[in-house]
Amino acid sequence: MLHTIARMLDPLLRLLWPPPPGRHRPPCVHILPVRPLPEPGPRPIPAPEPYLRGEDSPLVRPYLLAHERRQAKAEARRQRGRRRALWLAVRGIDIGPRVIHGREVAA
Repeated sequence: MLHTIARMLDPLLRLLWPPPPGRHRPPCVHILPVRPLPEPGPRPIPAPEPYLRGEDSPLVRPYLLAHERRQAKAEARRQRGRRRALWLAVRGIDIGPRVIHGREVAA
């Protein structure tokens, strides 16, 4: 497409700005080589590009990542508390919650 536009504009630009006269410059020089147009025919159909999934994209909003990190930290904190309560319960110290892993714990 660019070559077609350049071929159309080249004669117009030569009329508007003729080359300056000079001893070492030929009077008519074609700047762009003229290529024959390709023959129309069946073109190969390009393979469709795979769809992008949101998880695969590195462009993720930072506040979403921050929210997910906060949730993961809170869940890890709760899990540590449950493990600590179980560890202390094995040693006879009852400080933890009354429900551990969905089961009622005797107090």
